Amino acid sequence: MSSRLLSVTFDARDPDRVAQFWAGMLGREVVEDAGGVLLPGHETQLGLRFARSTAEMVRPNRMHLHLTSASLDDQQQTVATALRLGASHLDVGQRPEEGHVVLADPEGYEFDVIEPGNNYLAGCGFLGELTCEGTRDVGLFWSEALGWPLVWDQNEETAIQSPHRGTKVAWGGPPVTPKQGRNRQRFDLAPVGSDQQAEVDRLLSLGATRLEVGDDGIVVLADPDGNEFCVRRN
Repeated sequence: MSSRLLSVTFDARDPDRVAQFWAGMLGREVVEDAGGVLLPGHETQLGLRFARSTAEMVRPNRMHLHLTSASLDDQQQTVATALRLGASHLDVGQRPEEGHVVLADPEGYEFDVIEPGNNYLAGCGFLGELTCEGTRDVGLFWSEALGWPLVWDQNEETAIQSPHRGTKVAWGGPPVTPKQGRNRQRFDLAPVGSDQQAEVDRLLSLGATRLEVGDDGIVVLADPDGNEFCVRRN
């Protein structure tokens, strides 16, 4: 048994606005569901969900997205589209010679438009990667939890990818920025089968920690690095 990664959820003061931004960037439809506003993914591209919250933005974000480019013109067009839809340039200490462009979406979440010729993200699609703060142990945990093989494991850095390929999920290794309260970004999972409790028990056996069960039946766990994630019913 394993879990399906339904989406990466971002807390947002204005979930409708940021969902419309990402719908415009990714060419996806916006679907309202009980967990917020969803941009459904598929076997090779992550789904994104935006949930209403008044929690303050804390930098650096523990997750950020990487968008790929086929050419320099394509990269410039992606940046121009993002700015037109409401993004802004963001200074995170990047050097002028670095080829990627760092932007913030209308909610303030960082994302990078990667330069062309990046072999690591070749074949991953436009939404090429979700990059996370995290240790090697947490990369190994998520590989087991999702049944996604490791596609990178060097110098404490790890990355996993669906067997169908597509978007990679990566962890940068130490040093890991200490958590400050609950994360504003998290994974939303569902069991592959219909037995939510059996899947929760399996995740606990892999190293997760139980945190709470909501009134809606969603079980909130933490991964080995203490990052919250949700296990929904099917």
